[in-house]
Amino acid sequence: MKFLQLTAAFLLLAGAAHAADAVAPAGTAGHFQVRLRGVAVVPDASADIAISGAHIGGTTSISTSLVPEADLSYFITDHIAVEAIAAVTKHTVRNSVAGTVSNVWLLPPTITAQYHFDPTGSIRPYVGVGVNYTFFYDPHSALPGIGFKNSFGWAFQAGADVPVGDGPYFLNADIKKVFMGTHIRASGGAVQASARINPWLIGAGVGMRF
Repeated sequence: MKFLQLTAAFLLLAGAAHAADAVAPAGTAGHFQVRLRGVAVVPDASADIAISGAHIGGTTSISTSLVPEADLSYFITDHIAVEAIAAVTKHTVRNSVAGTVSNVWLLPPTITAQYHFDPTGSIRPYVGVGVNYTFFYDPHSALPGIGFKNSFGWAFQAGADVPVGDGPYFLNADIKKVFMGTHIRASGGAVQASARINPWLIGAGVGMRF
């Protein structure tokens, strides 16, 4: 359902922009871009879990998730843009000693400042750096009273847009590294864990400049 809602919103934006400007602008300053990607969220996870103060050891893993992602960019100059990225993702936290710790949803809004090397070329590479704030919500666990602390972290990005014909549409490939962590608390504080998620976000999709 979330994918269909995002797709519908993207098509409405694209249609409105196309009606106003059927040809991609020659310059980029003052223009917007919208993209819709499919993204693999691949955590690079580690954690330290303690029960009643005793560290249990073992290896902690966090499941990979495949999700839709939408973003909106605004070009401040022909080469510098600001991008806001939105997606939601669900993951399962497991430990090789304790088993499944919890399922949890993440909402990680991210803003990056980008440099576009050749914003009107046949291939349009860019890099970006920004900030991320991750909300953890709706956890499900056999551990009573489990909670995840929201986190702030850095985000790094690289990608490229490839225009389709002479119009405003393009294809996109993008990779991001987001540094995020959380503190997990359950069973009235008897279970405590510090976890690093640090996912790679590897995506491809379509976009439009208007």
